[in-house]
Amino acid sequence: MTSSFAHDGAKKVFFATRLAEGVELARSLIDHKKVLVLAMNGPGVGAGAAWFQGSSDLFYAAEGAWLHVTFSQLGLVPENGSAYSWANSLGSHRANEILMLGERVTVEELQKVGMVNRVFPKDGFHDSIQAHLREVLRERDGKSMMEMKRLANAPLREKRIVALFDSWNALSERFVDGEPSRRMGAKKDELEAKRKAKQSKI
Repeated sequence: MTSSFAHDGAKKVFFATRLAEGVELARSLIDHKKVLVLAMNGPGVGAGAAWFQGSSDLFYAAEGAWLHVTFSQLGLVPENGSAYSWANSLGSHRANEILMLGERVTVEELQKVGMVNRVFPKDGFHDSIQAHLREVLRERDGKSMMEMKRLANAPLREKRIVALFDSWNALSERFVDGEPSRRMGAKKDELEAKRKAKQSKI
């Protein structure tokens, strides 16, 4: 693919354009005016483990769920400002351990450090979440909650937006470097070899 670009600038624009939709999604979450509730009913891997957790206002999860990102293993960087949002939620050292080293972390652990608000039983998870939120809204004023969100998030918005675009630039640069493509190709070959070895035993 490298030979199809006139120069690295063109290559970076190509990858940045491909990433732009995800950047706009993350930007819309940052600027979302209503209370944003994340309800995670199972394991989150990659983007599903990184993009939304730090942008949500309330984070509920099913017992036994876990998060796992493999940025460094694939030659990538945390996407869409997640390095900042995770550090803001967990503290830089624990966030670095999870994001840099690709350590799998359970929602039970994240609840202990304040990133997850509540852990619900896996069975009937969505019904339990909906019942809980109905009860919350029955006793509380929605507009008051939205204004509280605005007051809490307004001082953070500029840092979140800067982190979002900084990570967009950094990820585009990684693809220009070519390391993600090399590592993803090697991983694909490894999985294919395992698949063939498994089939040969059948």
